[in-house]
Amino acid sequence: AIDEKNIVLIDDVLYTGRTVRAALDALMDFGRPARIYLAVLVDRGHRELPIKPDFVGKNIPTSIGEEVKVKFSEVDDEDAVYLVEAPQNE
Repeated sequence: AIDEKNIVLIDDVLYTGRTVRAALDALMDFGRPARIYLAVLVDRGHRELPIKPDFVGKNIPTSIGEEVKVKFSEVDDEDAVYLVEAPQNE
């Protein structure tokens, strides 16, 4: 259980806030923590929900037509952050 614990929720890219909201909802199934901190590697803006991270690695303002891709050496053989053009929906 996570009752009365301090929790640090970590996300790679904070965008609309919907993923964080889903994670917060899931955490509540495990108990009632004393405090939840949010740490993100990249905050790209465009929030749809009132979610503000406590710790931010880098703020990267983006346009709606751009995406932030994060790569980790354990999975992608490199540690990198890329700003790329978002695929067009056809």
